[in-house]
Amino acid sequence: MKTNVDKMLVKHNQLIHTEDAKVCSHTQRVKDDWVLHTVMIESCDTPFTFKRTKKYKSLSGARVNMTYYSDKQGVAGFEIDIFKVVRIKRS
Repeated sequence: MKTNVDKMLVKHNQLIHTEDAKVCSHTQRVKDDWVLHTVMIESCDTPFTFKRTKKYKSLSGARVNMTYYSDKQGVAGFEIDIFKVVRIKRS
């Protein structure tokens, strides 16, 4: 049987799935009604971002499974590469 992740990857060919990635840092900041999360993964210089309605327990040092896609974000007048997280779970 296919898992939910397998179904998502088949339906949306732009998605990428990574398993058992170690989180180096996890920051959370409030903006309007949302909490913006930024996660940095070991051996990767690109930030992973997502937003939720409430804070999470810190993911720093944890191993996670993530489904995400590549995107660009404008910061201070120039674009940087980011990964938008669709699904994140502790391993």
